[in-house]
Amino acid sequence: MDVNGINSYYGNLNTDTASSSASKLEETLNSDLSTATEEELMDVCKDFEAYFIEQMFKAMQRMVPESEDNVSAATKQLKDYYKDQMTQSYAEQASEGGGLGIAQVLYEQMKRNYGLE
Repeated sequence: MDVNGINSYYGNLNTDTASSSASKLEETLNSDLSTATEEELMDVCKDFEAYFIEQMFKAMQRMVPESEDNVSAATKQLKDYYKDQMTQSYAEQASEGGGLGIAQVLYEQMKRNYGLE
């Protein structure tokens, strides 16, 4: 594999990671949740909260100036890929550990909307 092939591979990884959590969430929210169990509703709410937290983390990361390393484009893309993976993991862990309370509020509202009370 030549350098251009590696560069394009890691470039695709970076964009795939960013869109994967958004597309997963969008797919879940577009599904019919009227027959979902309470546990499934809570999982959807936690996924939303994790995505929200992930976006907050990414916004905060953009506020920190990047160091000007003399690295290749492929190395930078690989570094960005792993940074996105880490941010996504932190957001999921934060949501599982009680999060910001958004998931619980959404869950209560969805229970009322779907008549699960």
